Amino acid sequence: MTKSIVRKALGLFLIIVMIATAVVYPASTGHAATINVTDNGSRIEVNTGSGLVYVVNKTNGDIISAKMNGTELNSNRGSHIGSGLGSSANVTWNTSPSGSTVLITVSTSTLTHYYASRGGENIIYMATHITAQPSIGELRYIFRGNGSVLTGVPANSNNRGNTGAIESQDVFGFANGQSASKYYGNDQAKDLSVRGVTGNGVGVFMAYGNREKSSGGPFFRDIQFQSGTETEVYNYMNSGHAQTENWRLGLHGPYALIFTTGGTPSVPDFSWMSGLNLQGWVSSRGNVVLNGLSGMDTGYAYTIGFANSNAQYWVGTSSSGAAAKYSMIAGTYTMTAYKGELAVYTETVNVTAGQTTTLNTRTINNDPSKASNIWRIGNWDGTPRELLNGQTIPIRHPSDSRNPSWGPVTYATGSATNRFPAIQFRGQNSPTTITFNLNASQAASSHTLNIGITAAYNNGRPSVTVNGHALTNPAASSQPNSRSFTIGTYRGNNTTFSWNVPASYFVNGSNTITITPISGSSDLGNWLSAGWVYDCVELLN
Repeated sequence: MTKSIVRKALGLFLIIVMIATAVVYPASTGHAATINVTDNGSRIEVNTGSGLVYVVNKTNGDIISAKMNGTELNSNRGSHIGSGLGSSANVTWNTSPSGSTVLITVSTSTLTHYYASRGGENIIYMATHITAQPSIGELRYIFRGNGSVLTGVPANSNNRGNTGAIESQDVFGFANGQSASKYYGNDQAKDLSVRGVTGNGVGVFMAYGNREKSSGGPFFRDIQFQSGTETEVYNYMNSGHAQTENWRLGLHGPYALIFTTGGTPSVPDFSWMSGLNLQGWVSSRGNVVLNGLSGMDTGYAYTIGFANSNAQYWVGTSSSGAAAKYSMIAGTYTMTAYKGELAVYTETVNVTAGQTTTLNTRTINNDPSKASNIWRIGNWDGTPRELLNGQTIPIRHPSDSRNPSWGPVTYATGSATNRFPAIQFRGQNSPTTITFNLNASQAASSHTLNIGITAAYNNGRPSVTVNGHALTNPAASSQPNSRSFTIGTYRGNNTTFSWNVPASYFVNGSNTITITPISGSSDLGNWLSAGWVYDCVELLN
C-alpha cells in the first residue's frame, strides 16, 4: 500500500471518528468547555470555568458557597430545597463522558432534587421530583444570599429597617406607616420568567421555568423575595398560601439560578436536560391550537388555561382569541377561557402525545357583563383592580399609610368606580352603603341583586338590606383556608351571591342598600376580620 493511500485512508478514518463522536455526544458540541468537579468526601465543589464556583454539602444537599468572580454570594446559611433535608439526604454526582456537564442528585425517600451545570455557563440548573408534599407543606427552593453584597432588592419585600411585625411574623411595618413582606410585589404565575437581586458587579437571578406541576393557575402569586439580614431568592412550586386546588406531584421544573455581573439574563435553554434521565421527565408531548373566540370584550386581555390533576398550562390569545399551547403532557384537560381573570368559557380537551388537537372558534357563553342592568359597580373580570385600593393589594398591607382610607363608604351609583372599596372588612370599613335612584316603572318590578367576589376570609359573606328590608343571609363560599388579601393576593374562588329582590322592597326615587359581613367565626383584628374582595356589584333589570 502506498503512503498516499495510507494517508487518504487515515484521513477518512479520522473524519468518520469525528462524525461518530458528534452523533454520540450532541449535547456537548456547543458546550465544549470542561467543568471542574472536586469531591473531598464531605463537599462537592463545581467550577464552571467562567466565574461561578459553588459548593454542595454532601450530608444534606445544601449549597454552602456560591462565588461569582471570587465574591461570595451565599449567606452563612445553606441554600436548599424546602427547609433543608437534614442528614437524611443521599448526595451523588457524575459528569458527562465529555466532561462538560455535571449532575448532582440529592435524594430522600419522597424527594429527589437535581443540580446540573455546564462548562462555560454561570448557571445552576435545577429540578425537583416529589412523590409526597414536604411535611412543612411547602415545596420551594431558597437561595439564601449574602445580604451585605446583594443590596439591589425589590422594595416591596425589603424588610430592612422595620419597626416590627404588624401581622403574624411575616408582615412588617415601618416608622412612616408603610409595610413590606415577602408576600408583596410577587408576579402572577403567567408572568414568571426571570427576576433577581444585584450588588456591585454581581447578580443572582431565578429563572422560574416550567410551572406545569405547580398549583393555582395562571393568576396565582407566591413568594419570590425577602430581604433582611439575608437576601433571599425563592422559587415556590407549591404552598398553602391561598391555594385554590390540590398540590401536584411529580417533576417540578426545570428551573435555574443564574449568576451574572449585574445584568438581567435571558431565559436559559433547558432542552439539553432531556438527556439527563431525570426522574419524571416527559419528552413526548402534544399541542392544542384554538382558532379563536367569539363574543370577546375588546377592553380585556384573554387567557386560555388548561388544568387537570397532573399538570397545568396557559397561554395568552390574539385579538381574535386565537391561541396555541405546545409541549403539554398527554391527558384530558379542562380548558378555560378567562376574560381578565374571570372564567367565561370551559370545555374538556384531550391532548395526545405527538399530535396537535385543533379546535374551531368557540363562543363565549358565560360572561355576566352581557346581562342588562340598572347599575353596575365595577365590571365582571375576576379582579378588584378598578375599585378603591384594588391595585395595591398585591404590593402592600391594607393598613399601609400610602393607601387612601378604606371607609366605611357611602357610594352613589354612577360615581367614580375607584371610590367603592375593593375589600369589605367586618372590623375596618363596614358597612358599605349604596345609594341609587329608580323611576316609577323600575320600582314597580322585582330585580336581581348580584355581589361578585374573588376571595373571602374567615367565612365572610354579605348580609344585605334594601331600604331596611333584610335579604336572606347566604351560606359561606368555598375558599382557601388561609390568609389572602393581607398577604398580597385577591385570588380565591370566584363566587357570586345573588338575591331576587321583590318590588315591595323598592321605592320610586332614592333607594339604599347596606352590605355588612357576617361569619360564624370570630375575628383576629380589624384587618384579619371576616370579609371578601369585590369583583362586581350590580342590580339587573
